[in-house]
Amino acid sequence: MPALRIIPRDQHVISRKNISKAALRVLYRLNEAGYDAYLVGGAVRDLLLGGHPKDFDVATSATPDEVKKLFRNCRLIGRRFRLAHVVFGPEIIEVATFRGTGEEDGEGDRHIVDGRIVRDNVWGTIEEDAVRRDFRVNAMYYDISDFSVRDYVGGMQDVQDKVLRLIGDPVTRYREDPVRMLRAARLAAKLGFRIDEAAAAPFESLGPLLTEAAPARLFDESLKLFLAGHGLKSFRMLEQCGLLRFLFPSTARALKGGDRALRALVERGLANTDARVAEGKSVTPAFLFAVLLWGEVRDRAQELVAGGMDLSEAWARAAAHVVGEQCQRVAIPRRFTLTMEEIWALQPRFEQVQRKRVLRLLAQPRFRAAFDFLLLRAEESSAMRELGLWWDHAQQLPVDVLAAALPAGSGTQGADLVTTTSARPPRKRRRRRKPGGHSGSA
Repeated sequence: MPALRIIPRDQHVISRKNISKAALRVLYRLNEAGYDAYLVGGAVRDLLLGGHPKDFDVATSATPDEVKKLFRNCRLIGRRFRLAHVVFGPEIIEVATFRGTGEEDGEGDRHIVDGRIVRDNVWGTIEEDAVRRDFRVNAMYYDISDFSVRDYVGGMQDVQDKVLRLIGDPVTRYREDPVRMLRAARLAAKLGFRIDEAAAAPFESLGPLLTEAAPARLFDESLKLFLAGHGLKSFRMLEQCGLLRFLFPSTARALKGGDRALRALVERGLANTDARVAEGKSVTPAFLFAVLLWGEVRDRAQELVAGGMDLSEAWARAAAHVVGEQCQRVAIPRRFTLTMEEIWALQPRFEQVQRKRVLRLLAQPRFRAAFDFLLLRAEESSAMRELGLWWDHAQQLPVDVLAAALPAGSGTQGADLVTTTSARPPRKRRRRRKPGGHSGSA
């Protein structure tokens, strides 16, 4: 059995003022009803590190049905893991019953296939629940009854050492759930922790197990990796751990050739997304996945064009092939893949700067996203940088001024236009004041 260490209130930094009011209501009501109830997992870890958790999870001795009886705003979810969700407007408090380590008399069930847990609804004690969790830093419990932190597996020491250690044998734990390998990379990137050598050692041999994980689950994990404000660090950690090729194989292949411009595009796209998250701005998975898969789409389209295929058809074929392959690994919803394909298809059209084509492109619903993508491609060549500057300037001009500056014929391409200063759209002239006029405000 694990050794319990109780950290009293005066020896840790967790304060109720930093805990969600909804989570406190759930904790207090369960406690008042006679059940054990604790704040658990990532919320406790982040609060100890001085952070502000987005989600607050609760572990309790109450079964899901007992939780539902206490809260009218509760719904039960899950087959693999039976959980209670207590809903407070936009906030959901996830309540899980203590997991057990063995079968109980008629209480729940566990089903394991080839070492993987496919169903686990066996209830147990808090001690059993602690050793069933993945990393030691995620197995600490905040006790609402006396405001102490209960540590059964050495999680507090790992927080102080800034290290991620698995609970139990790493090979067994990864076979139970291969996605734990991705979680290790994500948490290390998010927290600035190192991964313990024993926890990292099986990545090479067990990484292929990720190909057997549910694609829908890997999509959710990808969002946590790349759209939570630490995407660039997560990406580098995945590469460092050798796990990127199992999640985004085409990205790993494209980067393996040492294309510095492609790497710059991917890393700048991730950095820009992190910056938007930090500023509270919206981000879309479609743009980021378009960035990650660009190298393979571009190379395949160029091969098809070189083989004599029509430009538009080549880009459509390349996009369909790469998206189809990737969705076998990560189930990207169709609403995002459609946007990705539109962003890619518009890229060659930026080089066609005849009057009608430019005006049509400016009116495209996906123009802004495609233009932002064009700017990321600046490292490809000096001509690409000039093209980005030209389109940036073109957007600032009135339509009639822009149309007058553009060639009507079909012979001029972007590469020709951007190298000729006189061909750039002229700046709008300021009106000349009449003699005797006054300047300034009235």
